[in-house]
Amino acid sequence: MTSFVWSDQFQVGIREIDEQHKKLFQLAGNLDEGMRLGRGKDVLGKVLKDLIGYVQVHFAAEERLMKTHAYPEFEEHKAKHQAMTQKVLSLQKDFETGKKTITLDTMTFLQNWLTKHIMGTDFQYGPYLKSKGIQ
Repeated sequence: MTSFVWSDQFQVGIREIDEQHKKLFQLAGNLDEGMRLGRGKDVLGKVLKDLIGYVQVHFAAEERLMKTHAYPEFEEHKAKHQAMTQKVLSLQKDFETGKKTITLDTMTFLQNWLTKHIMGTDFQYGPYLKSKGIQ
């Protein structure tokens, strides 16, 4: 049983973003399940690559919406995305080179980041974008 379970408490109220957040939970859950079941490095590497790729797609979608609608905290939010992208790319590189394995600590980091980013940073732009007619 994965610890990455979507709940309506994570909804920011923007349909496109909420669907992407659900997908991120699913991909992180797949990685968590693979790690817990002791799947091989190749399988975990592909799942990690899929998760990181989708994180980048999601960040680009958020940034497009924020920039298009002149979200006042755009640069700060984008900087958080860049920092997270660098962190997960570093994790992927360490995993691929054998410097690091996917552990419970790694999964806890991803879970904390995902929930805190959504419920903290993303919740801040939800009302702003909804005031611009985005649903």
